Amino acid sequence: MKMMKLLVFAIAAVCAVGVNAEEAAEVVITPAINSFTINNLWVMLAGMLVFLMHLGFATVESGLCRAKNCANILFKNTVTPAIGFLVFAFCGFSLMYPGEAGWVFGKVIGFVGFGLHNPDGAPIDYNGNYTYWTDFFFQGMFAATAATIVSGAVAERVKINSYMLFTVVYVGIVYPIIGSWGWGMGWLADINFHDFAGSTFVHSVGGWGALAGVLLLGPRIGKFVNGHAVPIMGHSMPLATVGVFCLWLGWFGFNGGSILSADPEKVSFVLITTMFGACAGVIGAMLTSMIVLKKPDLSMTLNGCLAGLVAITAGADCVSPMASIVIGAIGGIVVVFSVLFFDKIKIDDPVGALSVHLVNGIWGTLAVGIFAKDFSFLSQLTGVVAAGLLAFPAAFIIFFVLKKTVGIRVSEEEELRGLDVGEHGMEAYAGFQIFTNQ
Repeated sequence: MKMMKLLVFAIAAVCAVGVNAEEAAEVVITPAINSFTINNLWVMLAGMLVFLMHLGFATVESGLCRAKNCANILFKNTVTPAIGFLVFAFCGFSLMYPGEAGWVFGKVIGFVGFGLHNPDGAPIDYNGNYTYWTDFFFQGMFAATAATIVSGAVAERVKINSYMLFTVVYVGIVYPIIGSWGWGMGWLADINFHDFAGSTFVHSVGGWGALAGVLLLGPRIGKFVNGHAVPIMGHSMPLATVGVFCLWLGWFGFNGGSILSADPEKVSFVLITTMFGACAGVIGAMLTSMIVLKKPDLSMTLNGCLAGLVAITAGADCVSPMASIVIGAIGGIVVVFSVLFFDKIKIDDPVGALSVHLVNGIWGTLAVGIFAKDFSFLSQLTGVVAAGLLAFPAAFIIFFVLKKTVGIRVSEEEELRGLDVGEHGMEAYAGFQIFTNQ
């Protein structure tokens, strides 16, 4: 039908202006959009959806924390993508995607120089589906996400300057080196390790960094009293809920864009497994909270959605729709017990970032070896362990050096008063508290 309409338009054009048959053929062909343009456009749009996820992180974290720290959390989530994107351009992209190189500077450390390196003379469609700049744009949007995960776990007591310094080093060096092992055709790719969109390379790497920061910072004042965890309620569940829906929407770009083309069958399949994982995570966490906590807990249910999304991210392209439901449901169940476990061992994570991103990043990666026939559990386990063995010590060292030099935790007075006033001299909500700039 579309071709018939185009043909009619072409004939009309010939009659109107008297062009010859060859020119008429060009009129028919010109409106058609080639596959390269469609692929390139989809990957760019997917990158924009990933960018939207930073708004989701900002609102989830601020909603689950107290009002006196809201502006501080919003500030961190504003500067994180800016720092991450610039640092990734400076050295991260070259570290993660070195191209052809030797075993050490390629398979282990993918460094090929500073800055962006668009191959001289390369065609605009240098890989057949999208441009060099689209590739960098999409991957750069991923880069800052790992640091954003850290932001939530260390919320309400970390110094803003120390957090920003950590972000520069972690996003610029640690994240891309680990990512290069798989996505940059490094040694994990050689053993057929599969992490489609980042359950390990983004989420667990961010989770390991968060764990290191939480351990060195210690719990918030008043979180643990007489050996028991005291609930510190977030100030806005509506804000947290809006954030989860932003993340849920953004995840369609996060996973769907990782096809790296607009292949209709592959993209639609990934969107379905992603949606199944999220929905099953919601139901799994809701039912678990009803059984364990005796009532359906909203914060647990929201984290169940994110847990399901994190868990399905590694295998969204290779597990069946039914398996994606199982993976997401287990993620939702696990996140509830994980949050309670971290409270029990006195690790203070205000937003549940460790349970969502670290625990379920590991689960989702291992699930590929269980549910996908072309990948082995041993290879998946090797990747999980290897990422942890570099990410956690590296993050611990970065935070430790910062702790011994500039410090990483605000003063007790500043923490009690709120980081909005102490770190920024302002409030998220006008008139919420009385303060002076002196």
